[in-house]
Amino acid sequence: MSQRIVVLGATSKIAQEIARLAAADRKELLLVGRRPERLAAVAGDLAARGAATVDCVSTDLADIASHPALVDEILAKMPNFDTVLLAYGTLGEQARAEDSAEYALSELTTNFTSAVSLLTRLSPALMHRRTGCIAVITSVAGDRARRSNYIYGTAKGALALFTQGLRAKLLSAGVRVLTIKLGPVATPMTANLPGSRKFANPEAVARTIYREIEHGASDILYAPRYWRWVMMAIRHIPERIGKKLKF
Repeated sequence: MSQRIVVLGATSKIAQEIARLAAADRKELLLVGRRPERLAAVAGDLAARGAATVDCVSTDLADIASHPALVDEILAKMPNFDTVLLAYGTLGEQARAEDSAEYALSELTTNFTSAVSLLTRLSPALMHRRTGCIAVITSVAGDRARRSNYIYGTAKGALALFTQGLRAKLLSAGVRVLTIKLGPVATPMTANLPGSRKFANPEAVARTIYREIEHGASDILYAPRYWRWVMMAIRHIPERIGKKLKF
């Protein structure tokens, strides 16, 4: 079970809901995010909900050049962290990414490359202590490329592959790496998508994730869990058919 959690992307809706559950269990929390005023508000909420300690670091997580200093600050503020929750990313605009290589690359940096940088820099601390958990939120969009969001899907699929390799690397050190593949969840990031009112409840999804981090043993968690079966079916659609589907 976790006691000291570093939350990367702490102001995202899912991260906040997971952190609230951790606060109720008296965990120590280090919140990392871009907007200091939002971080302060989230920290106050978590303290009121019972968190043992709450501290904050404000930074742009997509800025890879800042990562060495960021990791130093994390280690200074919470040197004995045992859990890392990576919960940030952007949905992006597929049409814009198709028209602008620069924008496409920036989306890949935010959703994939920056995560690789952070996890590569943070994992040695857990390896050294031979304990802990790295929980990484990706997306079911990474299981099968679709014309409507293949830039986003590429980043999330690559991130899932990275966590698979990291999991194998850290196995002998006793460090667990959990890949969390989210289906559509009703959050501010998805509010403008068609059918968003039918998306999964973020509080329920957070409970599923938190239980798995605390008590589970899975390598991959689909949340909600039925997405495992949905994506199994979608992955088995032959390419000659899949490339013609307009979704």
